Amino acid sequence: MPDTFCKALFLVALLIPRVSGSFAAANAQEEQGVDSVAALHETEKRGEEAEKLNPGEFIFDHIKDAHDWHILSVGNKPVTIPLPVILYSKSKGLNIFMSSKFKHGHASYKGFRLETAGKNKNKIFEEDGSKPFDISITKNIASLFFGVLILFWIFLSMGKAYRKNPVSAPSGWQTWLEPLVIFVRDDIIKPSVGPKYERYTPYLLPLFFFIWLHNSLGLIPRPPIGVNLMGNIAVTMVLAVLTFIITTASGTRSYWQHIFNTPGVPWWLKLPIPIMPLVEALGIFTKPIVLMIRLFANITAGHIIVMAFIMLIYIFAKMSTGLAYGISIISVLFNVFMFFLEMLVAFIQAFIFTFLSSIYFGLALAEPHEEHEKEHA
Repeated sequence: MPDTFCKALFLVALLIPRVSGSFAAANAQEEQGVDSVAALHETEKRGEEAEKLNPGEFIFDHIKDAHDWHILSVGNKPVTIPLPVILYSKSKGLNIFMSSKFKHGHASYKGFRLETAGKNKNKIFEEDGSKPFDISITKNIASLFFGVLILFWIFLSMGKAYRKNPVSAPSGWQTWLEPLVIFVRDDIIKPSVGPKYERYTPYLLPLFFFIWLHNSLGLIPRPPIGVNLMGNIAVTMVLAVLTFIITTASGTRSYWQHIFNTPGVPWWLKLPIPIMPLVEALGIFTKPIVLMIRLFANITAGHIIVMAFIMLIYIFAKMSTGLAYGISIISVLFNVFMFFLEMLVAFIQAFIFTFLSSIYFGLALAEPHEEHEKEHA
């Protein structure tokens, strides 16, 4: 798991001069107040500069979800694509509006405000501090919809082409997607699941392409793509839970017997303290957790490394222009290398998630003689 970056907090204290009865003392206090205000402005100025160079916040803002799509900044003014905000409040009912109404967090709208700092950054609250039910279309959700539409378009058009000319040679998308579909079906799903592989192919095949597509689209920093979707642990959790549900529902009698009464294990590991049954039962839940964390961590780590090397350019620019030019060359070359490495990781992580899910399904379906054969294979 990548290390968590701490946000810098700046505390500014303003001395308020105490008013005395004498005119001379008042003048002295006034001068002290002016000096205090000047010191405050200087501290705030340094704080703003430090905030701009905060690597942790810069990286974290890039990989996390948001209510708008940031494109670039012109001076201190960000240029973004607003997204729909959908809120339900007990006091205000259903509210639908665009995120641009918040003016990047500088304004409230219809009694709602967007937090711009702290642990609740990018979260919406009501003016009284209560949190509404938020089903807004954030950039993660927008990217999810976009990727799903691409998958539907590709595979529906391919299916239509196959139905129209079932014996003709593949063309267009079919030329390079058909070998990949056959690879996933014949080299991942079929050997791992077993004879009943066709029952699980409608889940596993789209799962592979869903993960691979969104991992790849996340490497292109332009809306409506360029989103670290698999770096959102909620997304990987949903995928892992789906695999867990299908595995649990597919479990045969032999599968559950193997968990709670493992054959070939000495009786003293089962009674009076059920050590092995507890270990096996714990494995039911650790398997989807491992799936969830592995996909999340690998994709997030790649984005963090890329953004860290970009941030080095700004850090060295504050020290010396020459150093900034030197580190920029190294940073660009390294990021080009990381781009191709992440393209490989995008495919590998889709392969691993699909492969392990297939193995879990195969273990849940395996009969005693099949398990014996797999152990000796």
